[in-house]
Formats: sequence, C-alpha cells, structure tokens
Amino acid sequence: MDLFGDLRRMNKRQLYYQVLNFAMIVSSALMIWKGLIVITGSESPIVVVLRGLGSFPDGHILLLSRKFGACSDGRYRFGVHCFITSLPSRENGNIKFLTKGDNNEVDDRGLYKEGQNWLEKKDVVGRARGFLPYVGMVTIIMNDYPKFKYALLAVMGAYVLLKRES
Repeated sequence: MDLFGDLRRMNKRQLYYQVLNFAMIVSSALMIWKGLIVITGSESPIVVVLRGLGSFPDGHILLLSRKFGACSDGRYRFGVHCFITSLPSRENGNIKFLTKGDNNEVDDRGLYKEGQNWLEKKDVVGRARGFLPYVGMVTIIMNDYPKFKYALLAVMGAYVLLKRES
C-alpha cells in the first residue's frame, strides 16, 4: 500500500474533502467532550483508572458528575478515593470528609494541603456515577508504549485522509 502515491493521485478537491472530514471528526469529539462537561458539571467527566482502586480495576473508565470545586490548593486532582468518614462542622454546619484509597493502608491526609485534616464540599471534584469495564486499557497501553500510540494515530490519520467515498 503506497500511502504517498495515493495522496499524489488524489485531486485537490478530494484532498480538501478528506482534510475537512478529518477536522469534522476531531471537532465532533471536542464538542462531545464539552457537552459532557456541561451536562455532568464536572471538569473531567470521564477518567481512566490507572492504578486499581479495589472496587475498580485498572482500565475501567469512570463517569463522573457534579463538580463541587477544585482542591484547596487550587489544583485539580483526579484520584478517585472513597469517603471513609464524615462529620458535621461546628463552625458553619457544613460536612467535612476524610478520604482513603481502596488499596491504601492509611487515609489521604498526607495528600491534603499542609495543615488540612478534612475535606469540605468545595474540595471534591466529582462523584463516580458509572463505569465501563476495561475500555480504558487502550489509554494505559498508549501511555506505557508511546511508539504504539504514534503508530496508531498515524494509521488512523492516514485512513481518514485516504478513505474514498463509494
């Protein structure tokens, strides 16, 4: 299969059509992502489990919703950890949370901002509402093997550009 020969034989109109087709695929994916952000209220509506969480093995895709806010230090952390306890705050009636990863021996206080012992509602990024088992393994493989990622992207790009409508 001679990819460059196929490109040379394509007339300009066909080439423009294929490039436009590729751009539409990319823009559609971005619109779907932004739509999910609006619908779920989460800055990251879909996350891949990279290190097993106990309840969710590696490669599961989690669907998140209801963004409560950023972490206290202003950065977003996308770890999915369970609330292990909560208590009502005496100061303003808000509930405070303590989290712990399923596979961790201790709670997450070491990950909190210095001097912070509890999380509040504003610290929670989202809540897992559903999952797709092992669909995220492709992401893990592409992160572990960058050459595979670039080869896959090149093949997909070439396919979209060279595919001819019947």
